[in-house]
Amino acid sequence: MDELLIATHNPGKLREFAAIFAGLPLALRSLDDLGIHEEVEETGTTFAENARLKAEGYMAMSGLPTMADDSGLEVAALGGAPGVYSARYGGVKGEAQLRYLLDQMAHVPWHERLARFVCVIALARPGHPTQLVEGTLPGVIEQAPRGSGGFGYDPLFYLLDEDATLAELPAERKNQISHRAQAARAARAVLEGWGALG
Repeated sequence: MDELLIATHNPGKLREFAAIFAGLPLALRSLDDLGIHEEVEETGTTFAENARLKAEGYMAMSGLPTMADDSGLEVAALGGAPGVYSARYGGVKGEAQLRYLLDQMAHVPWHERLARFVCVIALARPGHPTQLVEGTLPGVIEQAPRGSGGFGYDPLFYLLDEDATLAELPAERKNQISHRAQAARAARAVLEGWGALG
């Protein structure tokens, strides 16, 4: 079975990709599985640049075909912030980061709280050009966290069509509609097109 490195230390992200890639003749490996602790610096100014840097950097370290994603939240009222800085927005993590975003949005009325999640996946394999795919999910920033599923900004990301935040959706539904799910489905098609990964 061919191996594919998923360039993440995040077990939640790995589980999401494993569900979407179910049935492919691939053994998915994480950075932790391979004992890779070096960080590829995300010096890009776009999701695509960062995804490419990570995929190509970790492919060079591992020698394996590598998939890396860069994803984040773009809030219209904040000029597209936090964008590529989503993971380190406000210099805080977890619930403190949700509070920080809510503080930034405190005086923004509901109809101006439009946002979208973006995920760009880069697929790199030795001797071939890196391929990029993208998924987006539109939504609205809630006024308080709701739900206990997912991770990151999911409790604040309200989906009009679902009448729920991403954190309130069952994992199966999130894996059907999320920005990462859309990009991963496109990545799956790329992987199927590769045939034998060698």
